[in-house]
Amino acid sequence: MHDDRTLVEARLKRVLDERLRPAVHPESVPMDVRVWTAPGEPVPVAEGLAAPTEPIAVGAAWGAPWATSWFTVTGTVPDAWAGRTVEAVLDLGFDENMPGFQCEGLVYLPDGTPVKGLNPRNQWVRVGAPVTGGERVELRIEAASNPVVLDYKPFVPTLLGDKETAGSEPQYRLARMDLAVFDETVWNLILDLEVVGELMHELPADSGRRAELTRAIDRALDAIDLQDVNATAAAARAELAGVLSAPAVPSAHRISAVGHAHIDSAWLWPLRETVRKVARTASNMTALLADEPEFVFAMSQAQQWAWIKEHRPEVWAKVTKAVAAGRFVPTGGMWVESDTNMPGSEAMARQFVHGKRFFIDEFGVDNEEVWLPDTFGFAAGLPQIIKAAGSKRLLTQKISWSRTNTFPHHTFLWEGIDGSRVFTHFPPVDTYNCSMNGREIAHAARNFKDKGVARHSLAPTGWGDGGGGTTREMVAKAARLRDLEGSATVTWETPAGFFAKAEAEYPDPPVWVGELYLELHRATLTSQAKTKQGNRRSESLLREAELWAATAAVRAGAPYPYQQLDRIWKTVLLHQFHDILPGSSIAWVHREARATYAALAEELTGLIGDAQRALAGDGPHELVFNAAPHARNGVPAGGAAPAAPGTPASRQPREGGGFVLDNGLLRVEVDGRGLIVSAYDLLARRETLPPGQAANLLQLHQDFPNMWDAWDVDEFYRNTVADLTAADEVTAGERPGSVRVTRSFGGSSVTQVISLDGRRVDIATDVDWHETEKFLKLAFPLDVRAERYAAESQYGHAYRATHTNTSWEAAKFEACNHKFVHLEEPGWGVAVVNDSTYGHDVTRTVRADGGTTTTLRVSLLRAPRFPDPETDQGRHTFRHALLPGATIGDAVREGWFLNLPERVLSGAAEVAPLVTVDDDAVVITAVKLADDGSGDVVVRFHESRGGRAAATLTAGFPVTSVTVTDLLERPLAEPERPGRSIPVTLRPFELVTLRLGR
Repeated sequence: MHDDRTLVEARLKRVLDERLRPAVHPESVPMDVRVWTAPGEPVPVAEGLAAPTEPIAVGAAWGAPWATSWFTVTGTVPDAWAGRTVEAVLDLGFDENMPGFQCEGLVYLPDGTPVKGLNPRNQWVRVGAPVTGGERVELRIEAASNPVVLDYKPFVPTLLGDKETAGSEPQYRLARMDLAVFDETVWNLILDLEVVGELMHELPADSGRRAELTRAIDRALDAIDLQDVNATAAAARAELAGVLSAPAVPSAHRISAVGHAHIDSAWLWPLRETVRKVARTASNMTALLADEPEFVFAMSQAQQWAWIKEHRPEVWAKVTKAVAAGRFVPTGGMWVESDTNMPGSEAMARQFVHGKRFFIDEFGVDNEEVWLPDTFGFAAGLPQIIKAAGSKRLLTQKISWSRTNTFPHHTFLWEGIDGSRVFTHFPPVDTYNCSMNGREIAHAARNFKDKGVARHSLAPTGWGDGGGGTTREMVAKAARLRDLEGSATVTWETPAGFFAKAEAEYPDPPVWVGELYLELHRATLTSQAKTKQGNRRSESLLREAELWAATAAVRAGAPYPYQQLDRIWKTVLLHQFHDILPGSSIAWVHREARATYAALAEELTGLIGDAQRALAGDGPHELVFNAAPHARNGVPAGGAAPAAPGTPASRQPREGGGFVLDNGLLRVEVDGRGLIVSAYDLLARRETLPPGQAANLLQLHQDFPNMWDAWDVDEFYRNTVADLTAADEVTAGERPGSVRVTRSFGGSSVTQVISLDGRRVDIATDVDWHETEKFLKLAFPLDVRAERYAAESQYGHAYRATHTNTSWEAAKFEACNHKFVHLEEPGWGVAVVNDSTYGHDVTRTVRADGGTTTTLRVSLLRAPRFPDPETDQGRHTFRHALLPGATIGDAVREGWFLNLPERVLSGAAEVAPLVTVDDDAVVITAVKLADDGSGDVVVRFHESRGGRAAATLTAGFPVTSVTVTDLLERPLAEPERPGRSIPVTLRPFELVTLRLGR
C-alpha cells in the first residue's frame, strides 16, 4: 500500500521547483550594472545617488561586512515584449532560506523617489503592466552587505558582529540583474497549487475533502505541458477552480491577518542599520498597499516611525499618506518593543508616554493595543501601567516558546499586582512571521485553546528583521483562504478590529493572575552587565534630574530642560529594547550602548549639578541632597539639609581569623576566608545565617546552554559548582568598620569591601572577569522558613514560591527582581538589595537540625560567546546589601537609598522638598514639570507594600488646582482646589498621577 498524498506531494514539489517557479519569468534580458561603495558609514541618499560608479558584472563579489554599495542598473525593454507585464529581477546574492539576517537593498528612482525594498523573498520591481516596448529603465539600489551572523547549527562565535573586528572580505556575489517578463497566470497557478497542497497535507487521512484536493492536484499537474508551462497554466488552474471555490463551514476558526514585519530595533545589526531596515520595509509595504486594496499593515515602535521621519523623509511622505487612508496602522503605543522585566517603574511608564504621544501628535491616533510579540516574559506590574496609559489590550506570542509548561489559554484577562486587568491574546499560529502557509493556518485552528467559547485569533503576517514584511504571495494566499472548505478563514484586519471582535465574542474570558513568565531566555537577566548597569544608572539619574530641575524651576526660577530631558528619555527607552537591555545583541550594539550610557551619565550629572547649585546658592554650609523618596539621616525626601551623624561601626580581630564588625544594630563576623559567617540582629537578638553556613559566597558554574548562548541558562548548570572560598587576602578596609577581601580564580580576580551602614551589611564587589562560558553567583543562605518571597517589580512587588511543588514553580529557577528581594517569617524578615543586578534564584533545604535554609543567590556575570564572543570581559563593580530584620518597607526604602546615593554640596541654606507625603508606604517615583510646558508640577506615586494607604501629599508651593491624570498627563477627572495639603487613599500597589496647577 502507498500513501496517495505522499506521492502527490512529491510530484507537486518537483513540478513547482523545477518547472513552474522558473516559468514565472519565462523571458529575460540582462541589465547593465555599475557600483559605488561608500568608504565608511552609510551616506545620505543624495550623496549615494550622485556618486561616481564603475562597472560590475553579475557573479562578481561585492560588499565587505557592514558596508554599503550603491548599484545603478540600466536596461531597455525589448520591443517584442509590448503588451506584456515586465519586472526587474534583482538578486543581490540572497539566501532565500533566511529572509532578513543578510544583505538587503532599497530601490530608488534616479530622482531619489523610493520604490521598494529588496529582500530574499522579494526580488522584483514592477516596470510596467503592460509595457509598450522600448522603455528605458534605470534603477538605483542602496545595498547593505550585512554579514550573516546567525547560524542555528549551532550558534558559532564570530567576529562579524562588530565592524571593528569583521574584516573586509566580500560577503556576497551578484546573482541576477535582469529585465524579465512576468507571467501572472503561472504565478497564480503556483499559489493555487501551494494553497491546495498545503491544505491537503493538513487534513485527516480519512477526510473526503483531502481526497478531493488530492485528485484536483493530480488533474492540474496532468494538464501542464512541462515543456510549455506558460501555454498550459490556465488549463491547470481551471482544474483547481472547483476545490478553491468551496466555502468554509460556518464553524470554521476565523483568523485576522495583520500585515506585520517584526523589526528588532537592534540585534544582529547595529542601531544605524535598523534605521535602514525600517525604511526598506516601509517602502515595501506602501508599495504593496497600493497594489492590494484589502491588505492592511500595522507597525509598532514609535522610535522606528521617528527614524523614518528623520532619516528618510521621502519614505515618510508615503507612510503618512497610507496612515491617513487607515491602512498603514500605528500600533503598540510604546517607544520600542521593550523588555518588560527589567525597566524600572518610571521607565516602563515612559515607554507608553513617549510612544503614545508620538502617534497622537503625528497622526491623531491613540491606539489601545500593546504589541509585544517577541518580549521575553512580562512583569506582574505591567497591567496597571497599560491601563494608566489609556490602553487596555495586549498581544504577545513569545510565551509559546516556554519549554516546560504550555500556557492554558490564547485569549484571557491578565491581572496585575494591583488588580488591573488587560484583555490579552497569544496568537495560536505560534509565530510573529506568519507566511500564510497552510501548516501555519491549520496549526492556529488546532492549537487555539479557547475553542468552543471563542473562534477568533490573530496572525501577524510577514517577514521581519529586514525580510521585507508581507509579500504579494502572502496576500494572494490569504485571498484564497478567505472562505475555503477545510481551512480556517482569513481576513485582513487592523489589531483594533481583531480585538473588538475577540472581546465581543468572549465577554467573560478566564483570568491569569501575576507575571507571564517565559520559561526560556532566563539568562537575559544577567548577560551584558554593563548594559544593565547603564540602564539602571540612567533611570536613577533621570529621576534626580527631573526632581532637582523641577524644584529649581519652582524655587529659583531656573529654566526647565524640557527638550534635553525628552531626548535623553527617548535614548534610554530605545536601549531598553528587548535585545539590547537583555544583552542578546552583537558586540557592536553593546559597545555603542556603553558609550551612550557614559555620555548620558555625564550630561545628566551636569543637569543635576546645575539645578542643585541654583537651589543651594553660595554659602559655607555642607548640604546633603536626598533624591530618594524617603527621609534619611535627617535629610527630607526630595530636599537638602545638613546630614545627621551616622552610626559608627567598630572593627575587631576575630578569633580564628578575620574580623568582627559592630555598630550596635548588627554584629557581623567575617572569617579568614572573607566569608560572612554571622550576621546577628542585635535588636531582634536573632542570627540571620544558618548554623555552619556562610554568606557572601561567590559560586562559579559551568554555563553552556543547549542553544541561544546569550539568552539561555539551562537548569543543568547547577549540576557543577565551585565555591570560591580561597582568599588571597582578608584585611582591614580603608574606612572604619570595613573589611577588604581579595580572591583570584581562573583568569579572574575579585575584590570585595564589606561594611556596615545602619541596619545594612554593604558589599561592594569589584570583578576583573576573564572567564568563558561560566556563570558567577553571589550566595546568601538565610535561616528563614518562607514558602514565598517578594521581588520588586514596577510600582510594587510580586511573590514567587520558594518551593517546587509543581512544574510551574520549578521552571522559575532564574527570575527577575528590581532593587530588592525580601523573605520573611511572621515578625522577622531579610532582604538583599542591589544597585544594578536583576537575575537571581531562591532555593530551600531542610537541615539536620530541622530548620530550613532558604538560599538567595544573586546573578553577577556570565560569559557566553554568541552573539558577542567577548561578552562581559573586563572590570565590573556591583553593590549589594544584606538587611537582617527587614520588613518589606525596609527593603523598599533601602533599595532606593542604594540606587540614589546622597550628593553633598556647599550652599547657603537648606532646600525644602517640592512635594512631601506623610506615609512611607506611599512612594513618589517622579516629580517633574508637566510635559506641555505649562509649568504645572506632575507627581507620580504608588502604594509600595501591598496594603492600603491613607496619606496626605503636601505641596511646598501654592497650588491652584489638583487633577488626577493618566500617564500622558491627560485629565481623568475634573480638577479640584484643595490647597497645598492633598489627602490620598490608595489600594494595594495603586498607581496615581497628579497634576498640581501653579
